[in-house]
Amino acid sequence: MTSAVSFFSRPTPVEPAPRLAEAIGLAPERLLIKRDDLIGLGGGGNKVRKLEITIAAALASGADTVVTTGAPQSNHARLTAAAAARSGLRSVLVLEGEPPQRRLGNLLLDDLFGAEVLFAGAPGAAAVAEEEARSRDAYLIPFGGTSAESAVAYQRAGEELLEQVPDVQTVVVAVGSGGTMAGLVAALGTARVLGVATGAVPDARATVAALLTEMGSSAEGLQMDDARIGAGYAHLTPEVREAMSTAARTEGLVVDPTYTGRAMAGLIAAAADGTLPPGRVVFLHTGGLPGLFGHPDLAR
Repeated sequence: MTSAVSFFSRPTPVEPAPRLAEAIGLAPERLLIKRDDLIGLGGGGNKVRKLEITIAAALASGADTVVTTGAPQSNHARLTAAAAARSGLRSVLVLEGEPPQRRLGNLLLDDLFGAEVLFAGAPGAAAVAEEEARSRDAYLIPFGGTSAESAVAYQRAGEELLEQVPDVQTVVVAVGSGGTMAGLVAALGTARVLGVATGAVPDARATVAALLTEMGSSAEGLQMDDARIGAGYAHLTPEVREAMSTAARTEGLVVDPTYTGRAMAGLIAAAADGTLPPGRVVFLHTGGLPGLFGHPDLAR
């Protein structure tokens, strides 16, 4: 049995967002924000829940190093470095593309946490990470920290949310590597979870469905909004920029350009077109603030 690892105190708070609700056409009492961005480790974010499982597995394996992959502004990579530092492990981050001229946002924090950062060009990060893990006899954490095993962390988070908001009807969440949505669906069912694809994987629906199948849960009726990707994962759309401004100017709530900004744009679109079912809506804030300061479109 893998020993338990704990990186934060539970539950993360749920806060009302009445001004944001009214701004997007909902009754003020309908909208709540689940603040997984306030998880303290490494700048916060949803990946910490999954890292409690993957870092525990790394420690149980006897590894002294963890290796993972991601985009240059990967929140998962940044939090892996932080979790490794707290656990007395070395971390190697294999990132897509070429080294930037300036290390901003998550890259700055990667260095601060003592990670060894390698750039693999494009494509090839996964292959380079596998080779690094073999050569160092290290534990390989998958892209986004996502597997059927680690997605259980968000099944537990869904159960945590049900204790806080028993009458929740819809949870809106960004979908990157798929584990967060899969875990929530395993706890809440497909009818109560709306995923907003970010372009992190080629087919978000298929990715989440495969995870659910492996977890022994049904993917029938899976709800996925894939209309917020725009020119691609790394690019900021006008719709997302507007969603970021709306959240900031109504609630002082910061969402990032890649994940939570797209999820907020998806929530706003669903409110506008009337596809949200009646009842309480929870926006799951998965973090990502450091990436805002390294996003190329915002920098320009």
